[in-house]
Amino acid sequence: MKAVVLSCNTGEGHNTAGKAVYHKFLQMGVECDFVDTLSIAGTNVSRTVDHSYVGITTSVPAVFGMMYSIGRAVSDINTRHLHMKSPVYAANTLYRKKLAKFIIDGGYDVAVMPHLFPAECLTSLKKHGALDIPFICVATDYACIPFWEETKPDYFIIPHAGLAEDFYSRDIPKDKLLPFGIPVDDKFKAKTDRAEARRQLGIPDDKPVLLLMSGSMGFGGLEGMTRALYEKFGRNVRIILMCGRNESMREHLGKAFTDIPDIILQPFTDRVSLFMDASDIVFTKPGGLSSTEAAVKNVLLVHTPPIPGCETINAAFFSSRGMSVSPGTNASPEAIADAAYSLWLDKDVQKKMLAAQRENINPEAADEICRFILKKYSK
Repeated sequence: MKAVVLSCNTGEGHNTAGKAVYHKFLQMGVECDFVDTLSIAGTNVSRTVDHSYVGITTSVPAVFGMMYSIGRAVSDINTRHLHMKSPVYAANTLYRKKLAKFIIDGGYDVAVMPHLFPAECLTSLKKHGALDIPFICVATDYACIPFWEETKPDYFIIPHAGLAEDFYSRDIPKDKLLPFGIPVDDKFKAKTDRAEARRQLGIPDDKPVLLLMSGSMGFGGLEGMTRALYEKFGRNVRIILMCGRNESMREHLGKAFTDIPDIILQPFTDRVSLFMDASDIVFTKPGGLSSTEAAVKNVLLVHTPPIPGCETINAAFFSSRGMSVSPGTNASPEAIADAAYSLWLDKDVQKKMLAAQRENINPEAADEICRFILKKYSK
């Protein structure tokens, strides 16, 4: 069997989930490739979509939230009444001939898609009889995002059994839903002793450590949160700020906190797992992938204000099950600091949070997805 994982550069979560499947296939001895789908359409297409997405979500997140709400409304109307295809579907049919050629030339037997765009394109190809290849969609948020219902995969991997109704209420057949979870890299399943993790990272082991993560794009709000946390914890704390690839943010924060050695600016790193091990509390916006990684790592988790849309739903899913503390979409830095400090003081809530993460999140999702596909489609 030869597999291909088709992702898209709109935020790193889709790619990260896709790469977890890709690496797991390789571990199992399965020939597999990982591809940015829009690069097949053309390098400029991929770059333009990537830059547009990052620009909107980091600069005007409210606009992204409005676009999500409109998409959800259109999706609802189509599901219940019109059954028409969306402009998103139409846009993703424009490169279907290129995608078909890529898949045929590559000799792939099965495709895995942690992103809507390639799933829309392959749905169109199969509808018109231009390509006959089984494909599996992988949801990377704790909701059925708009237009998933337009896709016609052989199977649909969802993050949690409790989300099944959300998906099949949008015309996705029940027998296609597989609640394996969101796939994460194996390194998040491993646990390094906190003192040893700090030693490896060069972090002194004399104070509690708070890890503030802004996502791969460097979503804003870190300065206010950092000041509020530093004051709330009585300055007896070390705070590590991860700014992703947002160099302008890191430069700004470096100037803002230049005189406070306990506030550490961390450039983009592939050692996030180890930083989580080194931390007492992890703060992250509620992306589906980053939240799942933290829960698999089984750490105390505070969700910072989300990008409006599916992240709002992710935060609600986690907090409603006790897997995180989520002060809310419009929470002030002070409210976030208060929530974190309350969590820090309440050992009973901490135990319940860690237990809830273990109960609700499957760390073996990548393994189960790949084993299922291998059993189903290997020749």
